[in-house]
Amino acid sequence: GVVGIRGSLPLVDGGILYKPEYANYDLEGKSWPIEGYGVDPDIVMDNDPAKEFAGIDEQLRKGIEVALEALKTRGRKIAPPPAFPEKK
Repeated sequence: GVVGIRGSLPLVDGGILYKPEYANYDLEGKSWPIEGYGVDPDIVMDNDPAKEFAGIDEQLRKGIEVALEALKTRGRKIAPPPAFPEKK
């Protein structure tokens, strides 16, 4: 979930307790769209448990494949460095 914390509560033994206090809600104020729901994947992959046990991560492999293809087709742009700050 995406529940935010703010401040802390001190404990007698010197520890600290952080408690959830707030979360994001939709623009209409009717629901908590992020809370309790993850992010939908761009590419759905089923991991084979046997391959995972053998150390083969199909999701990771597909992610690397997609990233390398994107580098080929989209190119690489590097932003120019900003002007140096004037220090006096």
